[in-house]
Amino acid sequence: MRRFHTAVATAAVAALAFCALPASATGATSDQGADRRQLRTWAADTWRSLDALVVEETGLPDDNIAGDLNPDSRGGYTSPTNIGAYLWSTVVARDTGLISAREARRRLATTLDTVAGLEKHEPSGMFYNWYDPATGAKLLEFPTSGDPVKPFLSSVDNGWLATGLLLTARAEPSLAGEADAVREQMNFGCYYDPAQNQIRGGFWDDDPQEPAPVADDYCGMGTDVWYTGHHYGAFNTEPRIASYLGIAAGQIPAKHYFGTYRTFPDSCDWDWTETRPTGQWAEYLGVPVFEGALPYRGMRIVPTWGGSMFEALMVPLFVPEEKWGPRSWGRNHPLYVRGQIEHGMQEAGYGYWGFSPSNNPAGGYREYGVDQLGLDGPGYTTDQERTAVDQPYEGCREGSPAPTEYGDGVVTPHASFLALRYAPGAAMTNLRAITRDFDAYGPGGFYDAVAVRSGQVSQRYLALDQGMIMAALGNELADDAMRRYVSRGALEREVRPLMAMETFAVGWDR
Repeated sequence: MRRFHTAVATAAVAALAFCALPASATGATSDQGADRRQLRTWAADTWRSLDALVVEETGLPDDNIAGDLNPDSRGGYTSPTNIGAYLWSTVVARDTGLISAREARRRLATTLDTVAGLEKHEPSGMFYNWYDPATGAKLLEFPTSGDPVKPFLSSVDNGWLATGLLLTARAEPSLAGEADAVREQMNFGCYYDPAQNQIRGGFWDDDPQEPAPVADDYCGMGTDVWYTGHHYGAFNTEPRIASYLGIAAGQIPAKHYFGTYRTFPDSCDWDWTETRPTGQWAEYLGVPVFEGALPYRGMRIVPTWGGSMFEALMVPLFVPEEKWGPRSWGRNHPLYVRGQIEHGMQEAGYGYWGFSPSNNPAGGYREYGVDQLGLDGPGYTTDQERTAVDQPYEGCREGSPAPTEYGDGVVTPHASFLALRYAPGAAMTNLRAITRDFDAYGPGGFYDAVAVRSGQVSQRYLALDQGMIMAALGNELADDAMRRYVSRGALEREVRPLMAMETFAVGWDR
């Protein structure tokens, strides 16, 4: 039986991350048995929401459902990411004893059978962004609005579907043939732009006319497709799962690992970003890399794009980055979590923490994050008032005075589950406080988001967010099962040596 996580990789890393946290932030718990029982309860309830989301006939999960789990309240659409999340959640439910092995196999087989028949872009093997979960049909108009849909093939969404397929093949060998038959047709090299050594956000197979697509054919499909005008240029963001899978499959060159920005270089050319970085230049596999970090509350941290939790910590649910890169990710992940905790508990004074894209308790969906933990100058914000921090870029532009107060902060429980490995006491304390202080827990587990000053709650369940919670619980309760299934073999052989090469310029200034 696996012990509750009390460190990241070593005692030294744990000490680095938490030595200066006050007791109110670390929230250390003394009864690991009680914690484990609590986690099992949360897993059982979270699985209930995934079960309610899935359409039994197709095995496809809907994107979202109301807090009462009424099937009539489903959203009517799904995505490759949602499908991947349901696949790994089903394995978690089996591995933690919530369903039998026989039931898990039946569920996985139904989903795989449907996925094999979904319309996709055949030359690349990639799947479109939106399908009808009841029929499997590609959506051409959005069910909630009737707006037309221009079918798009996202690199990151296909990365999460491929992750679910790889995990299924490893976790249920009797279905490996079916899962691998789909995944092995998925060519992530079709997103890789060799001129930039980065991947694109995705492509349309019909000209969308806007917004300024780039016609090209990166993987020799025989015909051009229309790529997004942007690349995924930031390193510490969730698209790196697609990069890892492409490198492991030999579809993307290893040097791509060093092709995205830890921070942008220390130059006024980049003064539209958050603030001036610290760091130095290095070279790996012939690629120059600025080993930059951003200052935040006495720390130096490799940021995400917007400052959210899932950008940084969804990938290590499946890839043991802090073990493979002890001088890079092993230092950064716990510091990033600490930054989120300090913002919620001290800087903004919400009394709660965990900021990541989620449903907006006031309606709709929104990106939340700690502004100063992101590369983007405007960044994501943590409150409904969108209180941003305009830091100076020394020698290039002036900033504005720091906010003296923040408004109605919005926390999402999945962010605390992502932090469970790196700050177990703080995560458990935060989650218990959310359930104690708000009407934030229902028949399917934690509702999606809470505005902590108004007490407004988004009483819906999202397949993606519930899937992240299930993956975190699967690792915690089943001996890192999610990581064991995904990371062995080609991924470890090809990607681990890249992580081991690098030292991030992160640490403490106090």
